[in-house]
Amino acid sequence: MSEARDSRVIADNQKQVERLSKLGWYHSIELPDGSVIPGHQSIGQLRNRLHQFHIPEDLTGKRVLDIGAWDGWFSFEMERRGASVLAVDSAKNTRLLEAKALLGSRIDYHIADICRLTAADVGTFDIVLFLGVLYHLKHPLLALENVCGMCQDMACIESFVTDGDPNGIPAMEFYETGELRGQLDNWCGPNVACLLAMTRSAGFARVRFESVLGERGHVSAYRKWGMATGEGPAPQILCIENSTTHDHDFSSRADDYVTFYFQSERADLSSDNVFPEVGGLGSRPIYVAHTGGGWQASFKLPPGLGEGWHEARLGLEGTRFSPPLRIGVDIPKSQRRDRRTKSGSRLTTTRVADGKTFESERVRVGEGSAISIWVAGLPEDAALHELRFRLNGSDLPAVWLAPDEGLSRQVNALLPAGLEPVAASVSVVFRDTETQPVEIELYR
Repeated sequence: MSEARDSRVIADNQKQVERLSKLGWYHSIELPDGSVIPGHQSIGQLRNRLHQFHIPEDLTGKRVLDIGAWDGWFSFEMERRGASVLAVDSAKNTRLLEAKALLGSRIDYHIADICRLTAADVGTFDIVLFLGVLYHLKHPLLALENVCGMCQDMACIESFVTDGDPNGIPAMEFYETGELRGQLDNWCGPNVACLLAMTRSAGFARVRFESVLGERGHVSAYRKWGMATGEGPAPQILCIENSTTHDHDFSSRADDYVTFYFQSERADLSSDNVFPEVGGLGSRPIYVAHTGGGWQASFKLPPGLGEGWHEARLGLEGTRFSPPLRIGVDIPKSQRRDRRTKSGSRLTTTRVADGKTFESERVRVGEGSAISIWVAGLPEDAALHELRFRLNGSDLPAVWLAPDEGLSRQVNALLPAGLEPVAASVSVVFRDTETQPVEIELYR
């Protein structure tokens, strides 16, 4: 920090310490009889901080998580608006419990470290408040990922910031000891651009800069796109794979990224107008590029997805979303060979072969591998986007459909390059009908 700023921070710190030592409370608390427990921050200041975010006045039926609740004013305010509230802090604060008793509040109170707290511990919430906490953490991005995973709709994020420019170069100061206001639990100071970048990187779909009040930056983050799609032709997904392993294995416990390979006539695509989703949750791409015959978009697997099969789809600004394709998260290998099929299906698989060599029931895996299936019973009006292969439970989008000649029709799909050479089960899904799975061998 500069010498002038350092002197100003020290003087400000001394004033705050003196005031806190007299008051004891950081939040002012309004009591039912109209009296107020005075705190370092007035009711007006607390309301103004909350006013930086677009939180509905009526939260009836909503679940809210208040991380770093401290004396509890924000928790009590969310409860006043009708929400069910869980207040979380890293250490027990008896003042919150005193205020809870005086108010007759029914909020829940939980002691936990946000860098270790996940949806597996406390579930998910419509709104997450993460106010005045980030700069107290040694692992701020990890904490933001956990915030994202516990949030289903909106997170309200406030942090100390070193500047007020949302368009600057992302940068963050690190405080080894007591450089920030003499407090040993102040670890980092992002600038506004860094706060926005970290929030995007945590896995949110949309991030919006709200304001800076003094040295507090305010950011709203959303799990769903809620914007910018339209009625234009949907992009055609060609393949979905794990960005690192290039297979269909995805884990909620790892820092996994997903890559969509897709086709679109658009020439102006970027991270700002490509909208991937998994399990109904968006995640802003970190990489969008033209790859010869199509496009590639890579994004963080949305945090908070539970174990099971999730629909993945892709939209662009002004277009419809692509038909959904399912991928598995935390699916054990022993459970991936899905043999289920709908009874009464008139669709029949007559042959399965390598899409390049046409060797029956043996498909080479690796770079550029493909699979072909011949299906009898497809109606004349069957369209490519209505077809997908189901390989060991994961979907492969069909990329080519032979013309209808009254016989079995050939359908092709591309394979992720990193699939393991194993025995596999494959079927074809047309609309809501699935063929009986066929056993094949994947080999190298």
